[in-house]
Amino acid sequence: MTSGEEQPRVVIRDKRRIDPISGEVRASAGEQPADAPPSPPGPTVAGEQMSEHDMPVEDQPQEPVAPAGGAGDDVAAQLAERTEDLQRVTAEYANYRRRVDRDRSLVVDQAAERFATGLFPIVDDIERARDHGDLTGAFKLVADRILGLLDGLGVEAFGAAGDAFDPALHEAVMHDTSADVAVPTATTVLRQGFRRGDRVLRTAMVAVTEPEHAAPAGDGAVPADPGAAASD
Repeated sequence: MTSGEEQPRVVIRDKRRIDPISGEVRASAGEQPADAPPSPPGPTVAGEQMSEHDMPVEDQPQEPVAPAGGAGDDVAAQLAERTEDLQRVTAEYANYRRRVDRDRSLVVDQAAERFATGLFPIVDDIERARDHGDLTGAFKLVADRILGLLDGLGVEAFGAAGDAFDPALHEAVMHDTSADVAVPTATTVLRQGFRRGDRVLRTAMVAVTEPEHAAPAGDGAVPADPGAAASD
């Protein structure tokens, strides 16, 4: 091709029915609206006339291109935020479940203890009848069922003659001394005690017998009257 020849112009034919810029419906190829002015003659390429929708490549509108990393960073940030919200809600729900389970267990325990406490006077009458040999016949059958209710609630009786005195378990109502014991001992049980697990529902009422002689001073015991000991 010689330098005098005119370079052909690259033309892109836009056949879309909707104008992407104005949004209006275009007329079909070769048609023009009745009130439209005649189109000026346009440039021709290889013997053809350009249509009104033909635009050179350099005149085509360019759509803006979003930065490559902007959308990805935004999605990652939203995902991290939603994950954090989900973790917080999950932790709050777990705490709520634990609190509800703890409260439910507490209510059940309190109800069981109140019911058992109401049976204690009946159990005292049953034990007195047993001591007098009157626990027979139908009365024994009823007594066994009542005691079975306490067993089903996990309530057990404690307090027997010969147990070491424990202020957390026993209520001392009588005291005496004897050379037969080395430590304070519950020698007589006047009323049984009851507990449920580690919780004492009622202390045992006992008579306590203490050693007759105090432990020797060499064992770390303090004399009953320090002033009298000093005067001797």
